[in-house]
Amino acid sequence: MPVIFRVVVKPTPSIYKEQDTINIKTRENAKLQIKGRHDPCIAHRAVPVIESAFALALCELLY
Repeated sequence: MPVIFRVVVKPTPSIYKEQDTINIKTRENAKLQIKGRHDPCIAHRAVPVIESAFALALCELLY
C-alpha cells in the first residue's frame, strides 16, 4: 500500500545580486554582495532527507 504525501521546500534566500542594506553598527547605508556557493534550488537534495525522516516516523508508529 503506497503512502503519498506532498512536501513544500522553501526557496534558498540568498541571491548574488548586489543589495542595499544598512550597517547596524554605524547606521549608514551599505551594499551587500553574497559570495560563495549557494544552490539555486535545494529540493533535489532534500528528497532523501524527507524520505528518511518519514521512514523513521513510520517505524515509530508501527513499533
